[in-house]
Amino acid sequence: MSKIFTSLLLLVTFSACSPKLFHKASDIDAYRQAYKEKFDNDSHAPLKGKQLDDMRFYDNDDRFKVQATIVKNPEPVPFDVNTSSGMIKQFHKFADAYFTIDGQEYQLEIYQNMKLIRMPQYRDYLFLPFNDLTNGEATYGGGRYIDLKIKDIKDGKLVIDFNKCYNPYCAYRSGYNCPIPPLANKLDIAIEAGEKLYAGDYIGEKK
Repeated sequence: MSKIFTSLLLLVTFSACSPKLFHKASDIDAYRQAYKEKFDNDSHAPLKGKQLDDMRFYDNDDRFKVQATIVKNPEPVPFDVNTSSGMIKQFHKFADAYFTIDGQEYQLEIYQNMKLIRMPQYRDYLFLPFNDLTNGEATYGGGRYIDLKIKDIKDGKLVIDFNKCYNPYCAYRSGYNCPIPPLANKLDIAIEAGEKLYAGDYIGEKK
């Protein structure tokens, strides 16, 4: 075997087993496994056991993992957000997030739930609901969510990974009060990342 061929073989092998690439795949797989486990551990979750097999996801795509510039809202004011059931929930805008995908600039608003921030365990919790051009076709028509944390904002920057966006419970069955993404958070791009439409049957009213 020539030295050149041996070197090329080692390069290909190293690239295929690169820790960076491996961790990207394993990280998102681990995240999705933990996501499914939450359903089985939550007595109020809409899906259990084998029903979870009908969850579908896009392949991990680094295009949709972005570093956003965060501009905090200096005077947050509570406002009403409609939910799927008609119930109203109150949020305030924590910040604006500015980022680019494929060279195009986008903006989303990040919120805090006025009820949850009164609970110590949720004071660090940020909520990012959004709509995009996949809704109603490849993904749930009511939009998708991303969970974020204040502690992950470093020097005015925050990583937003759309590969981790997920469906509200309303995507699987009725009877939940799922916040509807405000109009300000409608993206003019197909976010082909994260959770897709549920492949199983839509379930009736939760008990």
